[in-house]
Amino acid sequence: MWVTNGLRSGLVFVLVKTDPDAAKAHQGMTCFIAEKEPGASENTGDYAGLTVPPQLRKMGYKGVESTELVFDGYKCPAENILGGEDAGLNKGFPQMMDALEVGRANVAARGVGLAQRALELATKYSQERRAFGKPIAQHQAIQFKIADMVTQVTAARLMTIRAARLKDAGVRSDMEAGMAKLFASETARFCAEECLRIHGGYGYSKEYEIERIYRDAPLLLIGEGTSEIQKMVIGRKHLERNKI
Repeated sequence: MWVTNGLRSGLVFVLVKTDPDAAKAHQGMTCFIAEKEPGASENTGDYAGLTVPPQLRKMGYKGVESTELVFDGYKCPAENILGGEDAGLNKGFPQMMDALEVGRANVAARGVGLAQRALELATKYSQERRAFGKPIAQHQAIQFKIADMVTQVTAARLMTIRAARLKDAGVRSDMEAGMAKLFASETARFCAEECLRIHGGYGYSKEYEIERIYRDAPLLLIGEGTSEIQKMVIGRKHLERNKI
């Protein structure tokens, strides 16, 4: 479920339990590069056993397709194991976890961008909209909202840059990526809501951009692991790094 670009792609990565007797649950898993025909279909011939239903209808984030893939009798040769049979057999879980570090930094960056745009819209609108004889930006209640937004956006950007730099340097950054993803995604949600509040009734109208941002923001809270999962990763890694 929720396979990004799974509809139109010609290749998908599938994590399969290949050693059910492995000592630990996350061991004995292999990542296969599964080939398929692009589009919604029930694959036949070389790709028999794979059904691709139409893409899922979502509240937001409609520019990126999400779909379900149904494997039933699908056959994939050993040569399609990620990294080759010798290096990749039963090594799928760490391969996927490595990809998650990049994915979480990616989601953090998207959160920063979304939050930044919400801040820009709020800043502009609050200086144009007048109430009680002056722009609403001059009211302390609005200034407090702007202050919270700009502070969180700045912090989220710095955390995301830190996680990305560690990954570029080849340093294990699962904790840093988790922190960046957690904070940036929550910042995106917060800024989207505050921006909508500043716009008032107009923020609920499709005429204004913030309506779309408000629908798109929730995906970042659950994509690449929920906020609760990030907290588990962060807490566990911090304790591992500071074991006494």
